[in-house]
Amino acid sequence: MGVDSLRGQLLIAAPQLVDYFRRSVVLVLDHGEDGAMGLVLNRPTETGVVEAVPALAEMTGYGDVVHAGGPVEPATVLALGDFEDPEQAGSAVTGTLGLLDPDRPAPDVRRLRVFAGYAGWAPGQLDAEVSEKAWVTAPVAHDDPFFDGDLWPVVLQRMGGGYALMASMPADPSMN
Repeated sequence: MGVDSLRGQLLIAAPQLVDYFRRSVVLVLDHGEDGAMGLVLNRPTETGVVEAVPALAEMTGYGDVVHAGGPVEPATVLALGDFEDPEQAGSAVTGTLGLLDPDRPAPDVRRLRVFAGYAGWAPGQLDAEVSEKAWVTAPVAHDDPFFDGDLWPVVLQRMGGGYALMASMPADPSMN
């Protein structure tokens, strides 16, 4: 592979990315020889978790909404949690963050966010996109997956330097 595994890292869309991933922040769930998979963290929908996946509403809070995790398999539900015991995660991502295993009893989670779909990359595709500077990589802060505001400028500001300047760019560059 061209780069080290980005599992547990954030991908921050470069300003020139104008497709589905425009101003996206993606948490990489897996990255290896078979490709990569992640969740777009900053695309809330208007659909409540209680409507879409009632069984998870008690774990998320009844006012929480489903987030669009990416364009791949949008009918697939993934739940990312902050686990009291990371061993209870169906698939660990980093630290206490992991995916809920729907076939196990409900674990103790501090927070849970529900996603419909995910982002996927073919073998070598994400490496190429990172090399082409379509994405900036950064460590995930513990609260990033559960942040309710506009995460894209927040992460860039945190990175400082030229990234902080990038964070101040308008969503529509023609408005600059």
